[in-house]
Amino acid sequence: MSLAIALALLSTDAPPVPAGPPEEITAPGPLGALHGALIPPASGRPLLLILPGSGPTDRDGNNVHGIRAGTYRLLAEALADRGIGTARIDKRGLAASGGAVADGNAVTIADYVTDTRSWIASLHTRTGLSCIWLAGHSEGGLVALAAAQQPEGICGLVLIATPGRPLGVILREQLRANPANAPLLPDAMAAIDRLEAGEPVDVSTFHPALQQLFAPQVQGFLIDAMAHDPAALAAKVALPILIVQGEVDLQVGLADAQALHAARPGVELVLLPGINHVLKVVAADDRAANLAAYADPALPIAPAVADAIADFISPKE
Repeated sequence: MSLAIALALLSTDAPPVPAGPPEEITAPGPLGALHGALIPPASGRPLLLILPGSGPTDRDGNNVHGIRAGTYRLLAEALADRGIGTARIDKRGLAASGGAVADGNAVTIADYVTDTRSWIASLHTRTGLSCIWLAGHSEGGLVALAAAQQPEGICGLVLIATPGRPLGVILREQLRANPANAPLLPDAMAAIDRLEAGEPVDVSTFHPALQQLFAPQVQGFLIDAMAHDPAALAAKVALPILIVQGEVDLQVGLADAQALHAARPGVELVLLPGINHVLKVVAADDRAANLAAYADPALPIAPAVADAIADFISPKE
């Protein structure tokens, strides 16, 4: 197993490669088209399909719950400067892909895998590339791992801030990490136990924050997602895998990156000091600043993220 540690502000020496404005792209969805944005790669360079994280996260990496960091747009622009092409997408039932399904909450990981395969086929037709790299951020990494169980058309995986342990384990850890959650923990732990067992939860008497976290309309997805073990999936993937993990990520920790890294020989791990879940540079001891970065599109992503990805997926001379 190889382990690479990158400095948070390290930048590549490769000259920038001009890229035009993103092109609107589509792929077939269940009831209507899936939509996204494409920045074509420079000649001879690879193309990366960015799979978004949890919740109603759009092609830019933003959602209605206050996430406005623009992470995927900024990552795409940074990779374009390095000649790397990207396709970033709106999930089924969300934003421009709203007409792809009747209910965007009625979804499983397998459904997202189906959409990923549709995007791979569409991008192959559009670009002529024989394979596409998958870059999954957070929950998108789980989708990438599940999609790679059938590796046709996939060059390899870039797992960015990707859970390496089952979702229930991570949720318990996240909730217990904030002392303010202490009064909520009995209900929260009981809810996770039931969802892991495949059973719905009555949240009508829960604190409003927990009612949102375990909302009835998303419980089906949570039940499905909790049944997946990312490290076990990674162990079955024979393709190249890069793990990119920020060391001040409040949502996905080093234990997750290490679990994925240990899943199979040959997996590469890049640890990024000072970088959080939305790939911004923040002070390690400032939780408030870390969270504020989630809503700051003016704060650039760390150059080391794009450097690590470009170094891994670019053709070796």
